[in-house]
Amino acid sequence: MQNRRILSLWFPRLAAERALRQGAGVSGVPFAVVGEVKNAQVLVSLSREAEAAGLTRGQALRDGRAICPELQTRLQNPELERAFLTVLRRWAGKFSPWVSEEPPEALMLDLTGCAHLFGGEAVLMEQIMGEAAALGLSLRCGIADTLGAAWALARYAGGGAQALRSGDDIAQEARATRSRAGKRHWVKGGAAPVLAPRGQAKARIAPPGQLHAVLADLPVAALRIAPEVEEMLARLGLRRIGDLAGQPRAGLARRFGRELVLRLDQALGSAPEPVNPARPPLHFAVRLTLPEPVGKEEDIAAALDRLLPALEQKLRAAGQGARVVRLECHRSDHSMGWVEVGLARPSAAPDRIRPLLMMKAGEIEAGFGIDMIRVIARVVEPAHPRQHRGHGAAAADGAGRLAEGTGLEDLLGRLGARIGLEAITRVHPADSHIPEKSAQVLAAAWSDPAPAWPRPPAPRPLELWPPELVLLPEGACARALPLQFRWRGRAYETRAALGPERIAPEWWLDDPHWRTGVRDYWRVTTGGGERLWLYYGHGAALSPGWFCHGRFG
Repeated sequence: MQNRRILSLWFPRLAAERALRQGAGVSGVPFAVVGEVKNAQVLVSLSREAEAAGLTRGQALRDGRAICPELQTRLQNPELERAFLTVLRRWAGKFSPWVSEEPPEALMLDLTGCAHLFGGEAVLMEQIMGEAAALGLSLRCGIADTLGAAWALARYAGGGAQALRSGDDIAQEARATRSRAGKRHWVKGGAAPVLAPRGQAKARIAPPGQLHAVLADLPVAALRIAPEVEEMLARLGLRRIGDLAGQPRAGLARRFGRELVLRLDQALGSAPEPVNPARPPLHFAVRLTLPEPVGKEEDIAAALDRLLPALEQKLRAAGQGARVVRLECHRSDHSMGWVEVGLARPSAAPDRIRPLLMMKAGEIEAGFGIDMIRVIARVVEPAHPRQHRGHGAAAADGAGRLAEGTGLEDLLGRLGARIGLEAITRVHPADSHIPEKSAQVLAAAWSDPAPAWPRPPAPRPLELWPPELVLLPEGACARALPLQFRWRGRAYETRAALGPERIAPEWWLDDPHWRTGVRDYWRVTTGGGERLWLYYGHGAALSPGWFCHGRFG
């Protein structure tokens, strides 16, 4: 059986070199990408010149400026960096069909059965590194039987910068203390490991079946463990993977956690760790290249008549419907104008997409002429045929309801093309007996009409507002329905009243507007003909009293 072979590609300066490729800095001048960590600006990616100037990743920006005053910086953009890593994943697909992303700056390739097509693993690695250098990218590679071992070789083999943490390397000690440094560091943890001379290259390709020998001299940080676990191991003198490989697994798990044992077993091949390739995103787009530049709206309409049926075939074959459609018009001077429209329901039908695009096509300037037109379904959703409630309903009113719903969705789409779909709302019933919570406002394009509204136990006012205090005349009974009262600076007289209707608060919620406790509501008709909704709050938490909550008609 053929051994599984994994290739790890690590781009240690990915964010900085991506920005430099786009002209963010001056060639030869130290450059860094700045990110925010715990409300502090730190250096998250450095160029080769910045590292040569003595700067390190994770260093505070103010410290980096003090060390290197000429340092140029650019703020971190995680979205662009993820997109750039996706571009590199597609590039790496030429070497293996099984490629996965390891954000923020690494790729994993399953090379099983692929390396011989390029002349062997060593030749393949040289080709990959050469192409990366031509792209202006720094790259470190590692090949092994497991994902964890390849990850470790790419970052820690060959005398890399991460081989030992700062302070652990004897070469960093003062000359007078180097001779005693090994004994001082490892006297409690056994014999000190033999450190490879600085600059000596280690093999980054592990021969098949020799993981233990290759990984034994690498530091424990190569196991992808947390920094605090690494520090705990260092205190006990367990600094190399070889020191851990012979330790009882139960004792390691009990003292340092299960993750350490899992990472060790994954690196040595005792525990499986697959390479999960990224799923290619669904992409639905069609384009038409014109023999001569055009500039009239009827020309765009004729192009849409040819493009939209082709787009419909792609969408229906995948069971998708377009939610957001973009029309791009590429001009002969290499510029582009575009418009976007949204649909109230996912659809692939050209007769529903075309009118919306034509409503906004006039906003595109033709310039020196349009020589290519492209239509893209930017946002898609699964589109399912509508199901009727039953055979009887389908025979009686199914076709009428379907036509009515389609007409409403087309209307929402046309309104959305002018004012935006997010500005169109509809009201739905809510699951609450509290008057002001009995309805909720939803976006019309992302919700269905309410099938039915529950009937309240008593009529509700057409207009509601926050409860307003009602003043009673002196000597009036506080609990009895007032025959005369003042509200909003005016005097009222009660002519008729219906009630009371008792409404209790939702005891499982702490609503500040309902801290008055149980309310007794009355429908009051005043002498002036106004119909008000008054209630008496019993004052479970606040002082009792009368309030006006709404108005009927």
